[in-house]
Amino acid sequence: MKQVGIASWSGKRIWVIGASSGIGEACSKSLLAAGAKVALSGRRIERLTQLAGAAPINQTLVLPVDVSHEQQISSAYQQILVNWGGLDVLLFVAGIYTPLRADQFEISIAEQTINANLLGPMRAVAIVLPEMLKNHAGHIAIVGSVAGYSGLPKALAYGPSKAGIINFCETLHYDLLPLGISVHMISPGFVATEATANNDFEMPALITAEQAAQDILNGMEKGKFDIHFPKRFSRFLKFLRILPYPLYFWIVRRFVQI
Repeated sequence: MKQVGIASWSGKRIWVIGASSGIGEACSKSLLAAGAKVALSGRRIERLTQLAGAAPINQTLVLPVDVSHEQQISSAYQQILVNWGGLDVLLFVAGIYTPLRADQFEISIAEQTINANLLGPMRAVAIVLPEMLKNHAGHIAIVGSVAGYSGLPKALAYGPSKAGIINFCETLHYDLLPLGISVHMISPGFVATEATANNDFEMPALITAEQAAQDILNGMEKGKFDIHFPKRFSRFLKFLRILPYPLYFWIVRRFVQI
């Protein structure tokens, strides 16, 4: 059984959570240009309002949301149902990143990271899923990271949060494919955003948020489950996953000098 793609974005009702910056903002702009109706969610209402102001009237909803609060997500979804009568696509892009190594480990940072990056999308999926199940239709797309493939330096909390997303998406795909709902697991490499601006090392195969948005939307159009990019970097990290641990750690220490 193969999951369906998206032949046209025109008229599709899409909820982008994390639309106020970076990849989410770039995806929202592309979707609006393609004629989609986009509900814009994030924590910075001024950025969301600015984005909506550049779009045609009645094509957007501005719904500020902090993904650590279930009630805020639920209230935003209810507004989508009231205004649009339903939802075709959930695109969850929100997340936080704080570089963290073992000699600087802080449990409070780990808790915040897991709360936003793993429990956040779980909350959103739990809220939109009943209606999608009833209709036997819909798309759930969650942005994780190649950092979830295996342990990497400075990702002591971020990496586990994204590894959880991979497992979550895999299980969602297994459960939902027979029920007519498509799941898209999105694993970007390094993307130039406000979050990665915190890095103090050279980021290999760095791409722009606009390039990331193009890869995401192209993958969803084709009905892909595993959307990863840029390929020259993501494929290398996929290869590292299958190596014996001694060899894996040697390569990481040799080539990932961060």
